[in-house]
Amino acid sequence: MVVIPVACRVGYRKVPSLCYRFCSTYIRRMRYLSELKEDDDACRRAYNSGSFFLFHNLSPFLQQKGRTFLAPKINAPEMKRILMKLSQSERRIEDSMLVGCSEECTPYFALDLGSLERTAIESELGGSFADSWKAYFRLEEEDTALIFSGQALLRWHHNNKYCGKTGQPTEKNLSGSKRVCHSSEIIYYPQMSPVVITLVSDGSRCLLVRQASFPKGMYTALSGFCDVGESLEETVRREVAEEVGLEVESLWYSASQHWPFPNSSLMIGCHATVCPQQSKISINRQELEAAKWFSLEEVEQALGRAPKPSQEEYDSLSFWVPPKQAIAHRLIQEWVKKQAVIPA
Repeated sequence: MVVIPVACRVGYRKVPSLCYRFCSTYIRRMRYLSELKEDDDACRRAYNSGSFFLFHNLSPFLQQKGRTFLAPKINAPEMKRILMKLSQSERRIEDSMLVGCSEECTPYFALDLGSLERTAIESELGGSFADSWKAYFRLEEEDTALIFSGQALLRWHHNNKYCGKTGQPTEKNLSGSKRVCHSSEIIYYPQMSPVVITLVSDGSRCLLVRQASFPKGMYTALSGFCDVGESLEETVRREVAEEVGLEVESLWYSASQHWPFPNSSLMIGCHATVCPQQSKISINRQELEAAKWFSLEEVEQALGRAPKPSQEEYDSLSFWVPPKQAIAHRLIQEWVKKQAVIPA
């Protein structure tokens, strides 16, 4: 550890990057979180300096500030006071899940108090436990990531209380990064289901689809779960063939996103092209209600429309696309930008 500052002073060419690696806030945070995940004693100490997001049967606690919603971070002393007032032991904190930390390494935890009276908690804290779908589109990006990471961990632990081999109860470590069956010594780790979401284009148009369960008027990119043993490329080709009867010529990766609905998936965003001469759609009615080709002008107009809730009437001649928080929106915007630079 002494060599690094000395080397910095003499100005060796590669030393600044080494200094950055050892001083980087991001690296420091990741190392700290790794320690909390693996060391129960360190995690227990972190409870005393941490902040907590609250849930009630997986619904996040929010407070409204004007037109926006905030997910309050409740500090440890306040959390202990609330538990005491609700006739709960301080050890209830050990049911928490580690979800991240601040730039200053203040740890963040998610705690579900679903066994307690909902209205009592809401009255005490001056807020409400919100519907997850509404919360996702009303929170700031940073809070959204933390809240729904916490929700995913809480759900996974709730659904994996027993060992699949022995049937014996499993035990979570304090951070919630794993569960252990002490009978079989099997370690279980939280998992997400991989899903490909693909925007298909024939060069001048893009393909958008809808399911019967979607809000009225909403069209989005085609998506489907990866089958066991498949590569992402194989999943894209299969899903496009199965759902709309088209054969993919080429495809490429764009970005990924944790998607909390319905049960925590890893959305892997891709673009794909099909031959313009072989672009006739054959809809799989078991999967989709509709699938259509849309022009650049139609898609640009749809991007400019505000998302409509399912209860509202809508103009049957118009359609809208998922809001900016969804990776489908990003894929559609990428396609529009690409079309702008293609020679006419």
